[in-house]
Amino acid sequence: MKKLLAWACLALALALSGPAMAAPKTVTLSVPGMNCAACPITVKKALSKVPGVAKTEVNLNKREATVTFDDARANVEALMRATQDAGYPSTVVGSAE
Repeated sequence: MKKLLAWACLALALALSGPAMAAPKTVTLSVPGMNCAACPITVKKALSKVPGVAKTEVNLNKREATVTFDDARANVEALMRATQDAGYPSTVVGSAE
């Protein structure tokens, strides 16, 4: 019984000591270079490849991309670099926690 209790305590301690999940963040990027129906697809693919990105919505009419990401794995600079590397420079227009 003591061994069982010891193992249970150890398992609980290990479970609680794991890395904390970072809160997801959302940022809106202005992507003024998008001007055709294929552009949002390219931007979305580029942003989706960034590790930590959970969700990407791209709006051609507004020329914006809204990205939800894990800030422990990604940052705004990485998102902007991804759009730049895809041929679509971007800037931050808004963010939410």
